[in-house]
Amino acid sequence: MKKNPIIPYILIMAFGIGLIFFMSLDGADKKEEIAKGGEEPKTEEAAGEFDPEAFAASKCISCHGENLEGAFGPNLHGTGLSADEAKDILQNGKGGMPGGLVPADNLDAMAKYIADLK
Repeated sequence: MKKNPIIPYILIMAFGIGLIFFMSLDGADKKEEIAKGGEEPKTEEAAGEFDPEAFAASKCISCHGENLEGAFGPNLHGTGLSADEAKDILQNGKGGMPGGLVPADNLDAMAKYIADLK
């Protein structure tokens, strides 16, 4: 008796559809938890202790490189930017960088940190 070569593919497809169905049910049960997943945990920044270096290490290195010496984004060392120019870029963005990444309360400290990078 000859085996039908399509049977394994049908079984794999049925298993995949079943897996997707049951995973979606699990996700529906956890929708509130998943919705809260985008919130960032409270840190010492919320307590008023903003550390520009730690903020740069967590937010800026993905584009500007590990030492902020340039990667996808430009090198931030020795840019010659004043604190006011850096604040304007942080607030409004420039080129491929979106504005508003730094909380408004911490703009001055972050702009000073960038302007002081050597």
